[in-house]
Amino acid sequence: MKFQIEKAVEILSQTPATVKSLLGNLSDDWIENAPDSGNWSPFDIVGHLIYGEETDWITRAKIILGQDANPIFEPFDRFAQFEKSKGKTLNELIEIFAVSRAKNLVILSEMNLNEEKLRLKGIHPELGEVTLEQLLATWVVHDLNHIKQIAAVLAYKYAENVGVWKQYLSILQ
Repeated sequence: MKFQIEKAVEILSQTPATVKSLLGNLSDDWIENAPDSGNWSPFDIVGHLIYGEETDWITRAKIILGQDANPIFEPFDRFAQFEKSKGKTLNELIEIFAVSRAKNLVILSEMNLNEEKLRLKGIHPELGEVTLEQLLATWVVHDLNHIKQIAAVLAYKYAENVGVWKQYLSILQ
């Protein structure tokens, strides 16, 4: 499928409601991982999505569109949510995410993107040269990746309970 900003916004605008639908008002047994699991809990994932809204997608799009002589992105701390989410509930994080995403979608629409702007480039500190189109497509896929991750973390809670059906459930593989 060819990238189109309108199609990207279809997914980006649905993600907060999808996350809320999956996680809103679940008990702690569903949303927390064992301290020694090494996996991100749904709580951690939503915190990570918020941090991306605050420091990644729109911030980097503005760098690209600014066309400064040095369009290098700041490194993204993929683990900042562990500190930033402390003291909040999952429902609070879900609401913060929804508000941040709505604000960023307004900013995105005000950028009046076209094919020429989508071809503009920035410099990722690890990956090198990237286009605005690639950044925005990655934003969409990043959302979908974390929705899948949330579903997998939830499914895994019953991995041992499904018995012989486990072999048919790809989410548990």
